[in-house]
Amino acid sequence: MKLTWLGHSGFRLEIEDAVILIDPWLSGNPVFPEDRRAEAIGGASHVLLTHGHGDHSGDALAIARELGIPVVGIYDLISSWQTHHAIEGIGFNKGGTVDLGGAHVTMVNASHSSSLDGADGPIYAGHESGYMIAGDGHVIYVSGDTDIMADMAWMAEYHQPDIGILCAGGHFTMDMKRAAFAARRYFDFRTVIPCHYKTFPLLEQSAQALIEGLPGVQVIEPEVMKAVEL
Repeated sequence: MKLTWLGHSGFRLEIEDAVILIDPWLSGNPVFPEDRRAEAIGGASHVLLTHGHGDHSGDALAIARELGIPVVGIYDLISSWQTHHAIEGIGFNKGGTVDLGGAHVTMVNASHSSSLDGADGPIYAGHESGYMIAGDGHVIYVSGDTDIMADMAWMAEYHQPDIGILCAGGHFTMDMKRAAFAARRYFDFRTVIPCHYKTFPLLEQSAQALIEGLPGVQVIEPEVMKAVEL
């Protein structure tokens, strides 16, 4: 299994027979090298979205059209895009599981918000979500944008993820200390990878507090477009 950070909350996940682009915001992302776009999306089989905000969904439609692949995510947003933008989509909801090329993806709760930019203000885009992705002998918890939730207790007990991809930039989501607390309190991760940080000055620039808060856990500070074998 191979994971490549695309900056912010975007990842390229090569798992089982799938190549899943998670929240691939590339255009206008200040930390993504635009000359490597073809490399980032090449061979992708699915786009997986946690919610509608532009820093997560901004390139989803363009990639789906360019590659002829489905966008996967909350039913409300996906069904709207299927109707109005003529894309292929896989819409489902929390508690549901879909098979993406042998990787089993279950939608779970998150605590945030979800909207698209509209001419007259934000447009409803369904609920925010996270995912448990099972494949290649691992279960990955993709938190999406969230704060700490009591739901993390049963999610951890039921799905038993060994890898956590956690938002940790603060201001809009958990910061590094809160993400470390959540990981200690609710999960038994072998590996934790922070995201939703470094992109803007407003967000945290270092994962040191996460590292210090998780002794004994492998905390990987990802580098943009550098693949990590898991």
